[in-house]
Amino acid sequence: MKKVITMLLIVIYFCQGLLGCFEYSEAQNNNSDRDNQYEEACITPFGKYPETITYTLGKIIGANNSNMPGGDTYENNAYTRYLKEKINVQNKDSFEAQDINYNNMVAMAISEENIPDIMFVDNYDYLKLLVEKDMIEDLTDVYEKCASDRIKDIYKSYGEEIFESSTFNGKLMALPETSIDSGPNMIWLRKDWMDKLGLDAPKTLDDVEKIIDEFITKDPGENGPGNTIGLACAPEVTSDNGYSYMFQTDIIFSKYNAYPKQWIKDENGDIVYGSVTNNAKNALGYMSKLYNKGILDNKFLVRTQSNIQDMIINGKCGSFFSLWWAPNNPLMDSIKNDKSADWEPYMIPTDEDGSTSFCIQNPNKKYVVVRKGYEHPEVVMKISSVLFDYFNSNNDSAQEIKQYYRDNVDPTARPLGINIDYKDAVIKSYRNINSVLNGEMDSNSLQLIEYSYYEQVKRYLNDPQNATPQDWAAYTSRMDAGGLLDRSKVKIIKTYFYNKETETMSKLWWKLEDLEKQAYLKIITGEEPIDYFDDFVDRWYKEGGRKITDEVRDEINKNTEKN
Repeated sequence: MKKVITMLLIVIYFCQGLLGCFEYSEAQNNNSDRDNQYEEACITPFGKYPETITYTLGKIIGANNSNMPGGDTYENNAYTRYLKEKINVQNKDSFEAQDINYNNMVAMAISEENIPDIMFVDNYDYLKLLVEKDMIEDLTDVYEKCASDRIKDIYKSYGEEIFESSTFNGKLMALPETSIDSGPNMIWLRKDWMDKLGLDAPKTLDDVEKIIDEFITKDPGENGPGNTIGLACAPEVTSDNGYSYMFQTDIIFSKYNAYPKQWIKDENGDIVYGSVTNNAKNALGYMSKLYNKGILDNKFLVRTQSNIQDMIINGKCGSFFSLWWAPNNPLMDSIKNDKSADWEPYMIPTDEDGSTSFCIQNPNKKYVVVRKGYEHPEVVMKISSVLFDYFNSNNDSAQEIKQYYRDNVDPTARPLGINIDYKDAVIKSYRNINSVLNGEMDSNSLQLIEYSYYEQVKRYLNDPQNATPQDWAAYTSRMDAGGLLDRSKVKIIKTYFYNKETETMSKLWWKLEDLEKQAYLKIITGEEPIDYFDDFVDRWYKEGGRKITDEVRDEINKNTEKN
């Protein structure tokens, strides 16, 4: 009996040993699998981490919680849930703020040398400071390994200049945002007012002037005598970044071959500052004439963006310059307020050959950076690859995000705060949607964001009279304005110096900018005659402009020699 018991104990002990070996072997295999999965995640765009990677984030946010549905936050929304599902990453926001408040927090984090793992930066000076203080990671290697082929192809569509401002000593120190080619500003006019007055579509700047004059004098909007406002205009008058924005009049200046605030080549091939050329003087003379006739809003000096938007939404103003996306902001609210409002875009030629000229600078001014020493710098590239490649290319992707598109949730809901898309994305989108509508292409071939627009466009076309303002905005921006961009002949005027400053610029540029602003506004409003421009130019050169011009030319020549 004792022998039997002894044998049983030996067998049990032996089996336990075998089981232990098996469990140990299985654990080792599991660890090995997890290690392999982890290694793959670190060097591929779409590899999923075996355990959640949590990163701290400096988060820029939008108004009204970015229009996210109730309960969603910037740490827990359709985008963050999708990213956790696909690659197992999760943001923990170090700070959240809008606009200038966000920049103040970034400045504080830099001054305290305590930045989050990942941070959005919309100021080149901050990026430069972060590099100088050695606070951020070199992203060159992780871009090569963890940016998907499509992401690389998107950046390639902008040429080498896309990385110029984010590259220091040959190292990629930040992931730049791409700014799609929005084309030149269009003139947006109340077509229902034009129809009431029997006016044809404008073909020239003179036609635009006549239409606005009739809006003011004949009052088709029934605002009462003297209450219809002329061409809306922001106090800045023209853009300083090469991309004209809402309510700016760059196209008027382009008509005179003038490009204020841009470093361009003159007719002799010399680099000049566009604000001090004779062409700019001629354009200012025309602007002054528009102001004196009341065609240009006589209160533009004191207008704010929200004030101008209110005038447009409430039917007090029927004309302004803006880009293709104006139906989304502010015109959607105009339609909500008055369903009979019919806004149409028109491209105005600036050159004798019928083309429209406009300036373009470096196509980015916003960046995402990674804290020096952060263990997972590749996370930035993986998030970008998932949201701007994988998601858009997979029709079975998150329904939640698709619903965000339908609900017009602001892109600031996304973790990184930048957009990545092809340079010609607007025209690509128009052509693809138009091909589906014409039966030349299957709707399943559309990118997901294009499919969302297609659904809205189709709903609008099925019943324009009862379409929602959102569907109207999708159709008017993507098809009307997008088609206009595709059909128009445009000419890009290259600018040669931007996102940088010379030694003298760092000391005197703010004074020269103020001198320029005051001179332009005084001439436009008639406070000074047109010949005052010559006095302004003399002062500009004497008070630092000449030295700055020489420095800019030297800098451009150095870069030319390097290339």
